Amino acid sequence: MNIKLLPHTYKKIGWFLLLPAFVAGVYVWFISDFTDGPEINTFGYFGDGIIFNGQKKSPFRIDYIQVIPNVISILFLIGGLFVMFSKEKIEDEYINQIRLNSFQYSVFLNYILLFFCIVFIHGIPFYHVMVYNLFTIILIYILRFHYLIHKNSINE
Repeated sequence: MNIKLLPHTYKKIGWFLLLPAFVAGVYVWFISDFTDGPEINTFGYFGDGIIFNGQKKSPFRIDYIQVIPNVISILFLIGGLFVMFSKEKIEDEYINQIRLNSFQYSVFLNYILLFFCIVFIHGIPFYHVMVYNLFTIILIYILRFHYLIHKNSINE
């Protein structure tokens, strides 16, 4: 099977982006009140048209967004994808098998967790679950892949 992967140097860039973004994301989400951070004016979809000061606003409009959570999310996603899809120093069929196993495991575990969250979490807290869900496949994959690589390198 011919899998297209990024060069190994992208993995270092990925870790450089992923780790600080993860720490900053945990800090912003659990400790800081990120609603007081800087805002920028941007075009986007802001949901159904809302009535503001007696006037209905279009769902597609230029409006203010929080900068910090968006930058952290973008850095996390780019870093995570670079780590996930970069070659190892030695790339062979066994590594490809570990990649496939890790990806299947991460998707399966992610949807099991999502199932239980759908059943037991409701309202606004479920919105938080869905935000976490954006990042769980990347996290589970990276943890599983590197665990299997480490475990198999010890056994050799």
